[in-house]
Amino acid sequence: MSSDRFAFEPARYEKELIPLIQELAALDEIDAESLQRILRQYPKDGRGLFSKSEIVRGFRFLEAKTDWIFDGEAFLDRLRSKPVRTLSGVAPVTVLTKPYPCPGRCIFCPSDVRMPKSYLSDEPGAQRAARHQFDPYRQTLWRLVAFHHNAHRIDKVELIILGGTWSSYREEYQIWFVTRCFDAMNDFSAIIAQSGPPALDDGQEPAIDFRRLDERIDGRSVTKSYNQIVSEFAGSAGEDSETRSWTQLAAAQTLNETADSRCVGLVVETRPDHLSLAEAVRMRRLGATKVQIGFQSLDDKVLRLNHRGHDVATTRRAVEILRTVGFKIHAHWMPNLYGSSPKRDIEDFERLFADPSLRPDELKIYPCSLIESAELMSYFEAGLWRPYTREELLEVLTACLIRTPEYCRLTRIIRDIPGTDIVAGNRLTNFRELAEEALRERGLASRDIRSREIRSEEVDAQNLELRETVYETSGGREVFLQYATPSDHLAGFLRLSLPNEPTLAELSRSAMIREVHVYGLLTALGSRHKGRSQHSGLGRRLTERAVQIATAAGYEDLAVISAIGTRGYYRRLGFGDGELFQHRRLRRAAEPLTNAIAFAPSGSSTGRLRGPVPGS
Repeated sequence: MSSDRFAFEPARYEKELIPLIQELAALDEIDAESLQRILRQYPKDGRGLFSKSEIVRGFRFLEAKTDWIFDGEAFLDRLRSKPVRTLSGVAPVTVLTKPYPCPGRCIFCPSDVRMPKSYLSDEPGAQRAARHQFDPYRQTLWRLVAFHHNAHRIDKVELIILGGTWSSYREEYQIWFVTRCFDAMNDFSAIIAQSGPPALDDGQEPAIDFRRLDERIDGRSVTKSYNQIVSEFAGSAGEDSETRSWTQLAAAQTLNETADSRCVGLVVETRPDHLSLAEAVRMRRLGATKVQIGFQSLDDKVLRLNHRGHDVATTRRAVEILRTVGFKIHAHWMPNLYGSSPKRDIEDFERLFADPSLRPDELKIYPCSLIESAELMSYFEAGLWRPYTREELLEVLTACLIRTPEYCRLTRIIRDIPGTDIVAGNRLTNFRELAEEALRERGLASRDIRSREIRSEEVDAQNLELRETVYETSGGREVFLQYATPSDHLAGFLRLSLPNEPTLAELSRSAMIREVHVYGLLTALGSRHKGRSQHSGLGRRLTERAVQIATAAGYEDLAVISAIGTRGYYRRLGFGDGELFQHRRLRRAAEPLTNAIAFAPSGSSTGRLRGPVPGS
């Protein structure tokens, strides 16, 4: 695989880079016009222009030998490409598993045999995975390299493993895949310190290259299924090399606890009908902290018409398992499925948060798109299904935005499918902006987490307001703690579960911290910056408030579903290591806390905390 993209040697361009960087650093703001003017003033090789990535690499190379008279970190902040990538506080690294037989038969699902089920080879993330032939080490390492060369910090990494149904892959493959991702994070700092482009040849060639698979599926007349084609092409190739032991994984995890690039979150995705308590425990052993799970619809008739393969009751059971084991629940929901309508979709969305058995923490809204390889093509041509008009889709999405409670994050609205792959229907990927604008015209706004994240706004921790919201779930009650600015932007939050009954012996008499997240520009581990919410003590303050609430509610222990890279942080907060979780013993209060809370009425979805807490 070529490394031309990163084959840049800063030493060759010292003469041009020093004055170029000095002029850029002198600017109050590096806007596009000023950047282009200075780049033309100091051309690369007398004719070309340096890229931002090359300027960053040049700056880092020269930093050790040049006495800059400006703040280097502030300079990189202003130069950073696509700063929104790390404004949520972590660097998201997405990797894809290899194509593999899928247990589902959904008629809306694309069947690109070069990709894991439901993914398309033209999607940006899928293209990166294909270039690296789905090798987890290479995907992870090169994504870290790209972030680093564009001035993003990669101290805190959220590893997002996508690709079909994770739970259907062989256990040996799962362990191997995750271990190799950790290996890449652990190796990164040593590799990037080498001169020249990163050494990506780790001596392990992928057993099979799916780019050589030239068969295609036409959803109007399927003669051979995705599973058949993928199985026949791949067979058992790679199974001997795609293997690691639990012991090897544990060793890689231990190294990552103190690595320069630490995994502070690990995400996998699965189907409700492939989620059991045993599977949840296996995910936890792998280091997972969040599960993306396809609800798609909360209407049994719609699920049946779309050959989804499970009912709503199965979704409810899966959510209860995930919540009681402490996972963050990231649901996928699809309007415009066969058999639905705009009115039914809005009603369906309302059930997401009205039903205590559901109430996800995060949500992706993926309106159904018509893809040529999906079986839905035959329904479309027969006149049985049609895509929503722009007006119908806008009606549904504005209704969704305004109905999302502030404890949920709408991660994405509209899947990023290239317009060339969509046969009919919406091709706009900025529909969230259109829906938000439509709400503003009506004097309304979404209250979801993503809409309120502090992002790059400076924050004075002393002026933040602690707000506490409680809602019922099928397995207990949830407390959503949040620090908000006077302008109502969200600086950080904590999710605390107060379960009725434990599902695992390790969690007996335990309350559970399911998530702590502090927003704002990603700050280096161990550093503090005035005006930034990260590393300003908000996480500790939220945790101590959770200790108070859990103690007053009668729990003897507070558990946390910590990521591998956050174990050290929680040890410093008094948590000790358990088998799957970290724990902090609680001292029973002699009397109720004066600022303790009572829970919102059973039927309501949210409520502000008030009054004393009843015993658990």
